[in-house]
Amino acid sequence: MKVAVTYDENEMIFQHFGHTERFKLYTVEDGKVVSSEVVDTAGAGHEALAAFLARHGVDTLICGGIGPGAVNALGMCGVRVFGGITGLADFAVEALLNGSLAYNPNPNCDHHDGEHGDHCGHHGEDHCGCHGANHDQG
Repeated sequence: MKVAVTYDENEMIFQHFGHTERFKLYTVEDGKVVSSEVVDTAGAGHEALAAFLARHGVDTLICGGIGPGAVNALGMCGVRVFGGITGLADFAVEALLNGSLAYNPNPNCDHHDGEHGDHCGHHGEDHCGCHGANHDQG
């Protein structure tokens, strides 16, 4: 299993998926984290972030705010989304692994009070960009 967490410079979960500049990637085997690394997104947007995660073999994303278009694009890439999560990234992954991380099947990006139009992934339903990426790598 490979888990990605939107990540800020304070080791916290970054709260806007489409603007995240880095992810912390965790490789999980037998229910335990065996390695982790912080990777720069190089300024990718929503659609490119879905493809970026697919290329890294990610099957689970933990993030703060995220829009329905981004959730759909990630779902098309085989990535399960745990949105609306706050706090330290490492603690969230620990909660995921012990089954206590809250799962919301419909997370939404509401921190802009509806003023952002396309900024939270409202780009259409087929912009994953993963093009059949193999998600069995982790």
